[in-house]
Amino acid sequence: MQSEPSPLHEIREKLALAVGENAVFDGWTLAAVDAAAGQVGINTAQARLAMPKDRAGKIDLYIQAVDRELEAWFTPARLQGLKIREKIRAIVWKRLEIMAPAREAVRRALSILAMPQNVPAGLRSGWRTADLMWRIAGDTSTDFNHYTKRATLGGVYASTLLVWLDDQSEGWTETAAFLDRRIEDVMKFEKFKAQWKGQEHFSVSRFLGRLRYPAR
Repeated sequence: MQSEPSPLHEIREKLALAVGENAVFDGWTLAAVDAAAGQVGINTAQARLAMPKDRAGKIDLYIQAVDRELEAWFTPARLQGLKIREKIRAIVWKRLEIMAPAREAVRRALSILAMPQNVPAGLRSGWRTADLMWRIAGDTSTDFNHYTKRATLGGVYASTLLVWLDDQSEGWTETAAFLDRRIEDVMKFEKFKAQWKGQEHFSVSRFLGRLRYPAR
């Protein structure tokens, strides 16, 4: 039987997005927590008690909050009739839109997560987000594809995020073009995998021989 969320857990969930938005001005600090508490109407002392003391912990809670917003937005009706590439593009794009009010704080967050002591936490959160995006898109794979899809999408999302952080174009057109190219590359890779798996009598030696002596 699943236990009820604790009051502190509920406070963290209410605060998380607001902390990210206030971190634009105050960094990932207690000042951002205090400002967020005032914004959402939570007692400052309770807010401080509920939120992690370290910056990486605050960032992880913010990422989880973005993931929840993303999952809540994509009802089955919003994805109905879309091809898989259209679903993935829509999901990645919506995630950027959710983070838009905290864009400068996200930039700082990436620098913090890149610190050696925070790298494992950053990798876990990245994998968790990629997994969620695929699940929203309807993926139910459990074989090796489960892992390759998430690793590939994680790379697409991470590189798109970096472009987005520096994109000053109207409507983020540069980011949109970059994302479209990356998704097209992924679709080509998935098509290649499907064709490769479909070869009934694949010969490693013949394949390597072709690499060495390509047909003219």
